[in-house]
Amino acid sequence: MSATEKTRSTSVKRGVMVGVIGGVVGSIAMAMYAMIISAEKHTGFFTPLYHIASAFISPTAMMTSMGDAMHGNAAYFTIAPAIVGAIVHMMTGAIAGAIFGALATRIVSTRFVTVVAGMAFGLLVMVVNSFVGLPVAARLFGGGKPISDMSKIVGWGHFTIEHLIFGLVLGLIVATRSSATTKINN
Repeated sequence: MSATEKTRSTSVKRGVMVGVIGGVVGSIAMAMYAMIISAEKHTGFFTPLYHIASAFISPTAMMTSMGDAMHGNAAYFTIAPAIVGAIVHMMTGAIAGAIFGALATRIVSTRFVTVVAGMAFGLLVMVVNSFVGLPVAARLFGGGKPISDMSKIVGWGHFTIEHLIFGLVLGLIVATRSSATTKINN
């Protein structure tokens, strides 16, 4: 392996690791926005976590959270569905982040471009998940319409903002922590 190939390989590995971290942190920022908006819409602060979890477990927590919020209790909380939702969301963010980190390390040249590319990538993740990932997960795990139609249920406007937040945070972390800002020329 030549020195250039070794440097490129190390750079991509670092990009993947930084991308994983950026994806997890981005998914947390995205979830916080979703939870605040959910509470504001009187559908329950923790409902977004339960909504994600309902792809794999009973939607009871999601439905209870929404029902309680309509009656003034926006803070209904049950630990197991919240943990499942958080883990699924962060794992999804980590996978997307790893992909972005690897790509950004190879093709992006400046910090600004990395941040903008992160936001564009966030929108790409939204589109792929909305039209492929969520419908497939709903069929495979029995999540039904609450999962396959998540983007419609949340609302395309908020869903778009959530993914822009994810991409922004991901792009910022990759831009400041990886070698994505020092493009390797062939």
